[in-house]
Amino acid sequence: MSIAESSSLLVIACGALAREIEWLRRNNDWQSVSVKCLDAELHNRPEKIPEKLDAVIAENHNQFDQIFVAYGDCGTGGGIDKVLARWNLERLPGAHCYAFYATEARFNALADAEPGTFYLTDFLVRHFDRLVVRGLKLDRHPQLLQEFFGHYRRVVYLAQQDDEQLQLAARRAADYLGLRFETLTTGMGELGQHLERQVINLQHASGAHHAAH
Repeated sequence: MSIAESSSLLVIACGALAREIEWLRRNNDWQSVSVKCLDAELHNRPEKIPEKLDAVIAENHNQFDQIFVAYGDCGTGGGIDKVLARWNLERLPGAHCYAFYATEARFNALADAEPGTFYLTDFLVRHFDRLVVRGLKLDRHPQLLQEFFGHYRRVVYLAQQDDEQLQLAARRAADYLGLRFETLTTGMGELGQHLERQVINLQHASGAHHAAH
């Protein structure tokens, strides 16, 4: 089967979205969709994301009909957009995953109500110790806690699923940071809608290709 006939879409995603994107792929039976993830630890090193992303695109751009990038700007200061402009590719809209989980309007309302908000997702709750405590070396240098989080006032947990254990873990994370805790169940937010649009675009392109032949 040729690439055109197989109509393949590669989603290059942040590892922090891997579980949710894989769930959407299976739940919607998107057989034409493949997923490759960059290391979620880049969350703490956003300046490295554009170069890593560019390498994955270069490695795969001839093997798929379409590529879609499941990143926001993610603290790269437009670096991701510069890479995507070179390859003529699209990404998720918005600054980061918090916005498309909560939806842009709800996220903006949260940020306006309290600019000093530290956001958690299911992934960040599961990996709080690795990415935040150890990732920022707070376990070895507890004095850094005030330096990193002194300007924050609250934690808002944007929950993709209603899970009691994750809620408890998120509350513990807020306690560790010394911040008040709030939670908002978002589900997949706009993530599923954006990926579904890419799949539909792929199907339309495939239909046009077959009609032309």
